[in-house]
Amino acid sequence: MTDIHQVSASGNSLSIAEKSEVEAICARYGNDARRMMDILIDVQARLRWIPPTALEIIASATGQSRVAVEGVASFYAFLSQEPKGRIIIRLCDDIVDRFAGMPDIAKVFEEELSVKLGGTSDDGGFSLEYTPCIGLCDQAPAAMINDIVVAKLTVEKARSIATALKSGASPEAMISERFQELTPYDRAVRMVDNNIRHAGAVLLGPVPEDAGLNAALAKRSEQIISDLIGSGLRGCGGAGFSTGRKWRTVAETEAERKFVICNADEGEPGTFKDRVLLTERPDLMVEGMTIAARGIGAREGLIYLRGEYVYLKDLILETLERRRQKGLLGRAIRGVEGFDFDIRLQLGAGAYICGEEGALISSCEGLPGEPKTRPPFPSTRGYLGFPTLVNNVETYCHAARILDKGPEWFFKMGADGSHGTKLYCVSGDCLNPGLYELPFGLTLQELLDMAGADDAAAVLIGGPSGEMIARDTFHRRLSYDDLAGGGAIVIFNGSRNILEIVEYYISFFVHESCGYCTPCRVGNVFLQKAVSKFRQGLANEKDIAYLRDLSDTIVETSRCGLGISAPNPILSTLENFPLVYSAMVKSDSDGIRATFDVQSAIDGARKLAKRRSHIFDRDFTE
Repeated sequence: MTDIHQVSASGNSLSIAEKSEVEAICARYGNDARRMMDILIDVQARLRWIPPTALEIIASATGQSRVAVEGVASFYAFLSQEPKGRIIIRLCDDIVDRFAGMPDIAKVFEEELSVKLGGTSDDGGFSLEYTPCIGLCDQAPAAMINDIVVAKLTVEKARSIATALKSGASPEAMISERFQELTPYDRAVRMVDNNIRHAGAVLLGPVPEDAGLNAALAKRSEQIISDLIGSGLRGCGGAGFSTGRKWRTVAETEAERKFVICNADEGEPGTFKDRVLLTERPDLMVEGMTIAARGIGAREGLIYLRGEYVYLKDLILETLERRRQKGLLGRAIRGVEGFDFDIRLQLGAGAYICGEEGALISSCEGLPGEPKTRPPFPSTRGYLGFPTLVNNVETYCHAARILDKGPEWFFKMGADGSHGTKLYCVSGDCLNPGLYELPFGLTLQELLDMAGADDAAAVLIGGPSGEMIARDTFHRRLSYDDLAGGGAIVIFNGSRNILEIVEYYISFFVHESCGYCTPCRVGNVFLQKAVSKFRQGLANEKDIAYLRDLSDTIVETSRCGLGISAPNPILSTLENFPLVYSAMVKSDSDGIRATFDVQSAIDGARKLAKRRSHIFDRDFTE
């Protein structure tokens, strides 16, 4: 019997068997264009790429143009229109992983598997590539090998993995020889250490089963929403908008259908709190979504799971099915006639922008993950044009606990304007990276002490879209009114190069921009070049003003939150680390800095001539 993978990788045409396979995948999703993501992900998994003929079959089956289908396939990093290896190794390229030794690990995989980064081996066995943050910053360096994740890599461990894969071992066998016999939860925790360093009173401590849902069933919609408003709960993704008021807007909007969507696409570098909740508290998340459905009058829900968390897919599907069997999802939940609600899982495919709720909704609709023009907002016109509630995993979990314990219980924790607890994802240069659940209001220094970050010189709050602060402000408080953010705390010691960090994060935003609007698509490239100029020592004083002016323009004119926040690594370091920039500014005696770099210009000539210059290399000797 011919291996379908071997056939599909051999050329642009498909065999009869492969065509039937693609048609069957489309039929599995009802030939529904809105399920385009599921169709493309499954075709990619079966054929190892999405060949031209497959695009045509999918377009015909779903009633779309081939251009429209190709537009979706080309948007997502995990979908490919070129053949990939039977085993795809994606190395995390986050700055934390780089500092932890990822470049050396990449070299090992290149050498051992005879494949270059960004390429596929000649025999089609392996593809090796870098990918942005995969949510394992607390145990870097890390990688994805097909749907398996491996953490805390070392050169020795990488060599051992490569040797095993070359000998024919499956990625799953690296976790356990009995992988298929393990429960989805056991598989997940064998791959990833959840690193819970401090369990608080709300989410990571003891949680009674479905107590919040039971309480919600005894309340009317307006009472549920009033409890949330009274608790002071604010959205946990970073923006901090009142959760209860958001729910109220959806509830008060008249419509035939309403949707509850859980944003489990935490792609912000340095953030991994939802990863832990998805592993340890999946029932609590679904309970919170079910309470939300009760509160706003929705019957349908979706969980958008980032492609990097595919290893948790089976665990979430198992949770949903178990709750259906127990009468906690589906028709007449808990025997309450008229309370019908169910959830489907939507897998992403490697696009940071889909963490933005408009882009996420577009992706769920089978479109490229581009943000939608606002207004209207999703709460009045969202998924498929209907009112849609979008919250993240942490927010739904908090909502379930508030309905259980009451709004006053939650309100009394934390600080004025910032109530309850917050999950802090601590990574980087510290002894105790991991997840900390703590009440709002503690100082950053208190958290750094808990994490063993004695040599912290700079701390990134809220990921690259947040703020980088210096030692002299570690007394500031973690709250919505001071140091806000989605929970990422990335620590850098005094040996790290601030401009290297800034350049990495700007490059990240350049890579992850959806490309829709010019300020973000082009402006960030100019910022990247300007920061590179500073790193090379070619900047003059006017370049500092240029960085500020261009950053302000991008912030003011970008269409969505990515563009608005992309210049933050520059703006916050210009504010808090001004000497880093001024130290790299040099002027000639006449006050004018030449923009032409002679040394770079003649470097190619040096290599060709295999000798140095009498004139421009002052230390030159024959």
